[in-house]
Amino acid sequence: MIYQGKAIQVHALSDGNAELIFDREGQAINVLSTDTIKELGEAVKAIQAKSDIKGLLMSSAKEAFIVGADITEFHGIFGETEEFLTDMNLQVHELFNSIEDLPFPTVTAINGLALGGGCEMLLTTDFRVMADTAKIGLPETKLGIIPGWGGGVRLPRLIGADNAIEWIAGGTENRADVALKMGAADAVVSNDKLRDTALDLLTEAQAGNLDWQARREQKKAPLKLNPIESMMVFETAKGFVAGKAGPHYPAPVEAIKAIQKGATAKREKAQLVEAKTFAKMARTDVCFNLVGLFLNDQLVKKKAAAYEKQVNPVKKAAVLGAGIMGGGVAYQSASKGTPIMMKDINEEALQLGLKEANKLLGGQLKRKRITAAQMAETLGRIRPTLSYGDFKDVELTVEAVVENAKVKASVLAELEDQVADDAIIASNTSTISINSLAKNLKRPENFCGMHFFNPVHRMPLVEVIRGEKSSETAIAATVTYAKQMGKTPIVVNDCPGFLVNRILFPYFGGFIGLVEQGADFRRVDKVMEKFGWPMGPAYLLDVVGLDTAVHANEVMAEGFPDRMKREGKTVLNAMYDAGRLGQKNATGFYKYEEDRKGKPQKVNDETTDALIQPLVKANEELTDEQIIARMMVPLCLETVRCLEDNIVGTPAEADMALIYGIGFPPFRGGALRYIDAMGVQAFVDLADSLADLGPLYAVTDKLRAKAANNESFYS
Repeated sequence: MIYQGKAIQVHALSDGNAELIFDREGQAINVLSTDTIKELGEAVKAIQAKSDIKGLLMSSAKEAFIVGADITEFHGIFGETEEFLTDMNLQVHELFNSIEDLPFPTVTAINGLALGGGCEMLLTTDFRVMADTAKIGLPETKLGIIPGWGGGVRLPRLIGADNAIEWIAGGTENRADVALKMGAADAVVSNDKLRDTALDLLTEAQAGNLDWQARREQKKAPLKLNPIESMMVFETAKGFVAGKAGPHYPAPVEAIKAIQKGATAKREKAQLVEAKTFAKMARTDVCFNLVGLFLNDQLVKKKAAAYEKQVNPVKKAAVLGAGIMGGGVAYQSASKGTPIMMKDINEEALQLGLKEANKLLGGQLKRKRITAAQMAETLGRIRPTLSYGDFKDVELTVEAVVENAKVKASVLAELEDQVADDAIIASNTSTISINSLAKNLKRPENFCGMHFFNPVHRMPLVEVIRGEKSSETAIAATVTYAKQMGKTPIVVNDCPGFLVNRILFPYFGGFIGLVEQGADFRRVDKVMEKFGWPMGPAYLLDVVGLDTAVHANEVMAEGFPDRMKREGKTVLNAMYDAGRLGQKNATGFYKYEEDRKGKPQKVNDETTDALIQPLVKANEELTDEQIIARMMVPLCLETVRCLEDNIVGTPAEADMALIYGIGFPPFRGGALRYIDAMGVQAFVDLADSLADLGPLYAVTDKLRAKAANNESFYS
């Protein structure tokens, strides 16, 4: 044993080589934490002290190689100064350089996922062998930073600047065959041959059959690009990536700039450029919020995993009610491997459901994401039926009939008589109380809500709604099924609108108020899209459907009359009464025309103004900041109320539900992190300044106390 630590071991091998093994004690994965980096420094010094080592093999004892740096440390470390962060990165560069400069050939055996710092680590060695199932990548830009430990220096010199930019700006995980083709890997083999192949490469290098010194010099020298080539590569890339990333995500373009600035320099100077750029990006609000998003996502996954341990996977499911929603649920279940029955009362609806599944699978086939055989296999897992004949062995049924309380109650009671006594029933309702639906059931403990967002195949969130009588088994089974479908389940308690819709409708209330005060809905849309929403409120209402919005608004008004009930006719009613349903009938706030691909594209409709004008009560001149405040304050306050009312368990779950459910701007971190970023007291002051607009803007006593105590939602 040359070195023994808690995360790293170095063994002397019988052929004169040494093996450095990453193996974090008591952990399922390897990460490059502060402690691990410290150990790596000690291990390298121990290797340097041995004069008889002929070569070094780096490997991992875990299923993955190294999944990256320890992101749980980021918020603490990134709070330091730019100078501190630059110096910290330069110390890691010095360590990685000492591996790259060892006086003998080196090789990495990549057995699994190698991302971020893990990928940068393996780039230090002369050769890389990948298992055919392994992936490598530099996803730092997804966290609002850039590779900081040499990824932006070594990767372009290995695979070319254009390829490296694509990997780094896109933050992609790249398969072994792609890495081999690009030159990031030297061999790809099955996992059982990985270690032997890596050792064979060392032997070949030691015998002089592979020029390991030349490999090393290639990574240390400037990029081989003439001025014209350099301009074409970098300027073209910056323009394309800036357009794709948008103004709120600067990291991809900053990564390109750092690569470009270091392209003409040798290793150390290029690394200094990278370290400084990393330090600048690590201090941004975007980075702070995206790192927070990652940590929140981990918490949500951890909670779901705890539920999964309580029950077995669902082997056979059913969806009641076909059509677009039922077809979407059936497709999602079948495409992820869980057989599902799709029942309706008429053949036409069943055919519509099958058509939806066929359309989604056909799209995947066209994009070559699946084969014709895989499409047929997936469709084979969907069994359409007009009867309950085979429902006795269905373990979980999703009720997805029309959003009408009486219809749902009748269908659920009928369904309960057709399934096994221990079968779980979940209602896909967006607003109707789970407690009220459970009243007529004989086994309410087996019932809960399972709210999918439309379109099912794209929206990652599923709200699992706990009723007063829902058992832990029912919740655990529904969470597990949602996970099987590839969704992110978040458990919430029952109330009108549950979590996401309860929060969304005060946002729409802010919009209705703005229109009544004379704001142009088109301008409001543009301001909120510039703020970061994927679409403005008017456009979103058109996509949701004005009929759906009016119905949901009535439910919310009945549930929370003190702040969500509005006297008289609203702009939503005006649209609905005029027969404008939004995209579904091509006319709402906007008109919709199909593009070349048959997708609806919004165009301006001047006749909308005439419908709105009778409802306008004033003609205020508002700044963009005032529009944002009037939209965001009600949404944020309702999120606070949901947390205080125990509708949702944690700030992390509330924020993730908004991001995954309605597209809250990810770079802002969620509603509660948005309040934290502003400062709780500053947010309270802002809300108080708008108090005359009505109860939607009223601050809760608990939030006022939190502000007085200088507290925040996140530590």
